[in-house]
Amino acid sequence: MATTVAQGNPPVARAQGGDVALRTINLSKRYGTRLAVDQLSLEVRRGEIFGFLGPNGAGKTTTIRMLLGLIAPTEGGVEILGGDVFAHRAEILPRVGALIETPALYPYLSGRDNLRAVGAVLGGAPAERIDAVLELVGLAGRQKDRVRTYSLGMKQRLGVAIALLNDPDVLVLDEPANGLDPAGIVEMRDLMRTLSSEGKTVFISSHVLSEVRQICTRVAILNLGRLVTESTVEDLLRGHGEFSVRVDEAEQALALIRTAPWGQAARLDGSGALITASPDGRGRTLNAFLSQAGFTPDALGPAEQDLEDVFLQLTGSGQGGAQ
Repeated sequence: MATTVAQGNPPVARAQGGDVALRTINLSKRYGTRLAVDQLSLEVRRGEIFGFLGPNGAGKTTTIRMLLGLIAPTEGGVEILGGDVFAHRAEILPRVGALIETPALYPYLSGRDNLRAVGAVLGGAPAERIDAVLELVGLAGRQKDRVRTYSLGMKQRLGVAIALLNDPDVLVLDEPANGLDPAGIVEMRDLMRTLSSEGKTVFISSHVLSEVRQICTRVAILNLGRLVTESTVEDLLRGHGEFSVRVDEAEQALALIRTAPWGQAARLDGSGALITASPDGRGRTLNAFLSQAGFTPDALGPAEQDLEDVFLQLTGSGQGGAQ
């Protein structure tokens, strides 16, 4: 379902702290005895692309529905652009665009006419704005074709166009890359960056971890309804004082390093690079150690963790997707 709100941008009080676009405060949702979201507190800054991750059943979709005022929390609250979503719904939601799950579209209408129909519900959308969003999402060339002829990825992009129709300040997107081919994913990535550069805040729920790494500045990981971590992507991926080394005869170098007390956790990654600590934590010391042993490195630098590995470590999940 694609969720949009009425046109117009009435003034909303600026959040304390100045740069916070979206905030949850001890947000909880209980269904009978099941606690779907448990005391979730997040802050999303204006103009950033924020990734929201978690395994299946983590509570992500429930959280998003509370963000948009579609369901009421059991406890806690949601602030968007400085106002309480439930107390000031009419003032806040017109400044929010959203895409939740599969876009609700009219298959017998063209892409452009779908936007006109939504615009009519919102009080009217100028032709110039429809032109602009079609161009933004890469559908200008197919705007006159009926939606029933669109691929899943094209329908997804049209859903994003609907979310952008009222030129919102905050975008909440649930799996925006769903169904996109590699070229479409690149286009969606570029679109998110463009919107962020224009000052819009983009909140993305996604299971495509490689995309999250490339476009998000910060991420939150949810598991069993609770916040596991909220961090910059850079901090999340930073290795624990380890180095990545490219060297000939890597397996022999690995065997040597593992004979040292500081090197017992050394290993080869999927690309064949040697991942290891250093005798004293410095790269030059590790370089000297290997060189003196006849394994002169071709390249040596700080090691980064893979986002999928971090995700699985933090959630204890064998599943890479999240709803």
